[in-house]
Amino acid sequence: MTAILSVGIASLPYKVKQEEARQYVKRLFERSVPHIDRLLTIFDNGGIESRYFVQPLEWYQQAHCFFEKNDVYIESAVRYSCEAVQTCLQNRFFLENPIAYEEIEAIFYISTTDLSTPSIEARIMNKLPFSPATKRIPIWGLGCAGGAAGLARAYEYCLAFPTAKVLVIAAEFCSLTFQPNDHSKSNMIGTSLFADGVACLCVAGDGAIDARTRPYIVATESIFMPHSENVMGWDVRDEGFFVVFSKDIPSLIQSWLKPSVDAFLQNNGFAMNDIAHFITHPGGKKVIIAYQQALGIDERKMKLSFDVLRRFGNMSSATIYIS
Repeated sequence: MTAILSVGIASLPYKVKQEEARQYVKRLFERSVPHIDRLLTIFDNGGIESRYFVQPLEWYQQAHCFFEKNDVYIESAVRYSCEAVQTCLQNRFFLENPIAYEEIEAIFYISTTDLSTPSIEARIMNKLPFSPATKRIPIWGLGCAGGAAGLARAYEYCLAFPTAKVLVIAAEFCSLTFQPNDHSKSNMIGTSLFADGVACLCVAGDGAIDARTRPYIVATESIFMPHSENVMGWDVRDEGFFVVFSKDIPSLIQSWLKPSVDAFLQNNGFAMNDIAHFITHPGGKKVIIAYQQALGIDERKMKLSFDVLRRFGNMSSATIYIS
């Protein structure tokens, strides 16, 4: 089986309490958005206490062109991904001895919040002493699902190459997609939820694992939802990324999720009651509650997701790696 050996999380520079973000948005939009106070209740009811951003709040008040925001993304992605990688490979909580860079056979890089060619993991290899033979697999465009998908691709790689150690890096800077002149409800909801985050996992195959107890990946699966392009994503315009955020996300979860999860568990010899904890993407308080209701489980099994949402907000693909 494939195991998770270690985790590393980057420390982003600006911690913002939810009330600070609420007051900031009120000042920014109160002259241009009718009934702003009614809309701002989403900040109060979202289950978030604080979030982390890559720039100070004042930076987001000004309009920045796509080019400028993308440059900040590239610089930040390289800097904080390197920090997350270094923490992961030297994390004494998980590791008796550090993992050498030369032991890493492949790097999966996951992101959806801006663009880079050459890709970010290539730039990281110019900063850290990985083997020049390290394979690089950038994965772009999966949004919030990217964290789970990246872990699944690493699992499959280690099944094929059982002696391999690989890294999965998720780097998201959702704050850089903020649009100060977008008065849509989607922008308001996104502003109340989204945050920045960077994390790295080290995953290894059977032949690279010592005898210590570790979390193992038993199986993975993804299910495609047809004709769901307008549920969540980006509209890419001259000013950058504009969030697409459907109000139907919680109801879609409730109607669609449980049969897929039931079938997946049964195919692997488990039932819903066998699972002690569910690590679901903390897309928002309503989203987590929809998971809970759809799966018919109590709040205790969702505690980890509620805690991450409260402390960090929605960091897109990086969120399920944070604890």
